[in-house]
Amino acid sequence: MTREQIAAMFERRRVAYERHDAATLVADYAVDCVIESPSGGTHKGHAAAEQVLRAVFDALDVKLHQQSVIIDADAVAQVVSIEGQDVGHFLGLPPTGKSFRVPGVFLYELRDGRIARERRIYDFTGLLIQAGLLKAKPADS
Repeated sequence: MTREQIAAMFERRRVAYERHDAATLVADYAVDCVIESPSGGTHKGHAAAEQVLRAVFDALDVKLHQQSVIIDADAVAQVVSIEGQDVGHFLGLPPTGKSFRVPGVFLYELRDGRIARERRIYDFTGLLIQAGLLKAKPADS
């Protein structure tokens, strides 16, 4: 893929993410894709990718704010902030209605015009605390 094609792909993905369009997002993955995420572990293949995306969209009413996309041949880094509200049963817990906003970076490896591997890196603990799903007290200084 050319740099322009990759940029267009990630713009299309940004729009699909705004619409919570899991089917469009999944179409970009290779059939044997691997997705690593702090919230769900490692997922393999289209069916798992779509299931995880739908669960996150339903439970968190999540929005992905893209800050930059860095393209280096078939490697892509997407710098984002992730925000949303706990409106469902994320991780099987009752919804809190609380909002969250955390920074993140998604790393992609492309193969034959598709996403072969995706690694999501974000402040999962911060998300849980802000959403009221994890209680924490400040450390004593």
